[in-house]
Amino acid sequence: MNATYFPESELILNADGSIFHLHLTPEQIADKIILVGDPGRVTLVAQHFDTIEHEVESREFRTVTGTYKGKHLTVISTGIGCDNIDIVVNELDALANIDFATRTEQPRFRQLELVRLGTCGGLQKNCPEGTFIASRKSLGFDGLLNFYANRDQVCDLDFEAAFLNAMGWKGNQCIAHPYCIDNNEELLDRIAQDDMVRGVTIACGGFYGPQGRRLRLPLADPHANEKIMSFEHKGLVFTNFEMESSALAGLAALMGHKAMTCCMVVANRLAGKANPNYKNSIDTLITTVLDRI
Repeated sequence: MNATYFPESELILNADGSIFHLHLTPEQIADKIILVGDPGRVTLVAQHFDTIEHEVESREFRTVTGTYKGKHLTVISTGIGCDNIDIVVNELDALANIDFATRTEQPRFRQLELVRLGTCGGLQKNCPEGTFIASRKSLGFDGLLNFYANRDQVCDLDFEAAFLNAMGWKGNQCIAHPYCIDNNEELLDRIAQDDMVRGVTIACGGFYGPQGRRLRLPLADPHANEKIMSFEHKGLVFTNFEMESSALAGLAALMGHKAMTCCMVVANRLAGKANPNYKNSIDTLITTVLDRI
């Protein structure tokens, strides 16, 4: 059987042989990868590394690869949103599983462990500011996974149907069909253990309207957050809002990688409180993830 060839228009490489957006080459990434949104947070993670092997920066994508307590690790900033996760996860998979010289798939699959470490908004009373939430499930408002074949094989279709019915969105042609995806169970157990809330996360396609925030623009559904916070399906309720977890878990599941998201709550929507100075307290989450990944 002939190997699939990936032409220049699909697999775009830079003149130095690095992949288009991340500007990385295959030897510059570890199998264990921490994803953060803010490029500045890469420094907060990498300052704990014992050694540094590679440092690469391109646009909002900053990468540091090194070692921590004998583990080979990479930390990469993704910027904000599921669209950026689409770029990062596809390019990381290409770095791991495509031979850039022949532009064909590697004969042996290389599985990556991808842990997103971020911040979020809490939606329940048991998720006050400072809470660590490990996403058990992620529901994507962005629609990204719907562009890929076989999405139904990795999604919780029953959960999706129940949510659409509760929100009154069934048949609404203006809403991207939400997709519900489980985070990797083994990775979740290893990272969350017994000191993180195992939650159900909504990944929103924006910070304002999609999360029910109103500034000068009125909302299409002013009661959306009330419906979300009161939703329950088979004992599961939504614990937090963020903007990347669904695409990460979904793409990883389709590709065969392990992925999960854990976030620190910096605002509680139910209580109407926020801590904009969260950077002073996120280091505990960073070291916890580094120790357990």
